[in-house]
Amino acid sequence: MVVSVDYRLAPEHPYPIPLEDCYSALLWFAANAVEMGVDPARIAVVGASAGGGLTAAVSLLARDRNGPAIAFQMPLYPMIDDRHITVSSNEITDHRVWNAKFNRQGWEMYLGELAGGEVSPYAAPARATDFSRLPPTYTCIGDLDPFRDETIEYVLKLTQAKVPVEFHLYPGCFHGFEHSVPNASVSKRAKQEYNQALKRALHKE
Repeated sequence: MVVSVDYRLAPEHPYPIPLEDCYSALLWFAANAVEMGVDPARIAVVGASAGGGLTAAVSLLARDRNGPAIAFQMPLYPMIDDRHITVSSNEITDHRVWNAKFNRQGWEMYLGELAGGEVSPYAAPARATDFSRLPPTYTCIGDLDPFRDETIEYVLKLTQAKVPVEFHLYPGCFHGFEHSVPNASVSKRAKQEYNQALKRALHKE
């Protein structure tokens, strides 16, 4: 069963509204899982890009609020660092793909008045200092994605915190490549790999 959260969008509804909408959906789903025929011990959270950032943030929030147990998280090429301090966040300028300019505008819209100041790790999960007790994780990124470096650093911090992680770096691939060129062999491979990872994580012997 898949629940797609119609969370409210920035800039009209900046942080923390989208995150709290997602967390409220998680609470509702966990509370009603059995009634819907779902094993509450096998709930995963999944999202890509900005949704990947929300996925990572929901996992942090559920841990810190003692919320529902999340069995698996899959933040795909996630938007998790508002500081624009990595090489990759500044080197992609091609207007045909998600680039440094769009990324700055995206964060300004999401953070609203908080942009440029002290930002909570629930808004920008790369700012977190404690990555322990987070769900087993799958993520991937293209090496021409502005989020490349922050994703790699996120994977490293999760691994150092002893969180099981599977990670794929796809050479020559830009942000959201598997949707922009779905028939490319690397796109087919990427989708197959993350779909299989989700199935493996939630499979019950």
